[in-house]
Amino acid sequence: MYTYVHMRINVQLYEAGTSTNSFCCCKERSSSMKQGTGVVGELCKDVFIPKMVKVHQKFDLSYIKPEDIPGVVRAQLDRDIIASKIKPGMTIAITCGSRGVSNTALIIKTIASYVKEKGAKPFVFPAMGSHGGATPEGQTQIVNGYGVVEDYVGCPIRATMETKQIGTTDDGRPVFIDKYAAESDGIIMLGRIKAHTQFVGPYESGLMKMAVIGMGKQHGAEGVHEQGFVHMAENIQRYGKVILKNAPIICGVGLLENAADQTHTIVALTPDEIIEQEPEYLKKAKALMGHIMIKHADLLIIDEIGKNISGDGHDPNVSNMLPRETGVPFGPNGEFPSKCEFNADRKIVLDLTEETHGNANGLGLADVTTQRCVDKIVNAAAYPNAVTSTILEMVKIPFWTENDKLAIQVALKTATKADKTAPKIVRIKNTMEVQDIYVSEALLPEVEANPDMEIAGELAPMPFDENGNLF
Repeated sequence: MYTYVHMRINVQLYEAGTSTNSFCCCKERSSSMKQGTGVVGELCKDVFIPKMVKVHQKFDLSYIKPEDIPGVVRAQLDRDIIASKIKPGMTIAITCGSRGVSNTALIIKTIASYVKEKGAKPFVFPAMGSHGGATPEGQTQIVNGYGVVEDYVGCPIRATMETKQIGTTDDGRPVFIDKYAAESDGIIMLGRIKAHTQFVGPYESGLMKMAVIGMGKQHGAEGVHEQGFVHMAENIQRYGKVILKNAPIICGVGLLENAADQTHTIVALTPDEIIEQEPEYLKKAKALMGHIMIKHADLLIIDEIGKNISGDGHDPNVSNMLPRETGVPFGPNGEFPSKCEFNADRKIVLDLTEETHGNANGLGLADVTTQRCVDKIVNAAAYPNAVTSTILEMVKIPFWTENDKLAIQVALKTATKADKTAPKIVRIKNTMEVQDIYVSEALLPEVEANPDMEIAGELAPMPFDENGNLF
């Protein structure tokens, strides 16, 4: 009986144009399965997709012009409490993280130049925990991808996954940082201060986290994560204060960005100032960040995700896509860490960024994705990150379809609370770029009632090509 049923299922799948080898690796699976050509496509072919219109969201977009950035960086480093610590002959390690931070290469070039003028010898090292597949080569590739190459920044790039113990926490756990950094005469950290995606606390993404997770490499990051994200806020402080006390850190250069991902603030802080002042800069960063001003939608469409956009591929402070297994980043009183009031019943991710190099971390939080996206997944890039962070859900593959149109139709058909004749849809390029978004006709009354939103186009059908894709 089992043999007969099994054979019959195989015949039916073959007749539907679907591969029977459904448990092979994603590359093989995606190339052999055409989900929309079978039953799923037939079930969803009549699902209504509404017209969309471009909407402009207004944020504080003041920023530092790129041509002014070197002068601002130098002025910050030139404070005597910092400048006096850089002496001739010293080797100075400069961090470079894995995020797509605006003007990273220019700022590192300026720091390196300033260090050399003081008679010291700078080098750059990747400070990104387990990212880049937890290999020196992978981390160097990420750094280079941001324009941080020796010829431009004017100093060597030194990458290793080796670490050195720098101290011990008050509860007896070892604290590690990058071996090259630990053996240098001084460290200048560079990091964007912003809301974290998975925990809430006085220090989230920023200089303290750069010290603990970034400089900790895979080994150090693993130790901090092993207790879970519910303890992350306290561990960032516990481990960070050990590093700030024992490592040869000269300063941290903190960056704040506006909602258009432009450099808004540059500040150099000593180790003591990081402890004292970073929480206030974090509050400022949260006030500057972009967000979706719509309250609720039946469907959120995200064109692309990637590690260059957020550690989670997409920032949940914008998307409100949260791992089910963590229960964070809600604060101790249940508050959400940013202005995010948006939520959607169904979420779609259409593609990965080129800069993410196949790392699909965060894709597992979507309900539906596309074959195009699945085809680009490189498990070796994302899996070490998932193991280190302890959140396996992030790298799961959602329900996927052969094209964008079917992905949208599947999501709408299964959105049980949606008005199928007038569904509420929000579409964004990614969670970093939300000045201009697209909304469906049913959301226009909410847009028109918000003084910080304005209609910037005409209602029009989604521009699917002959293959059913939007791009």
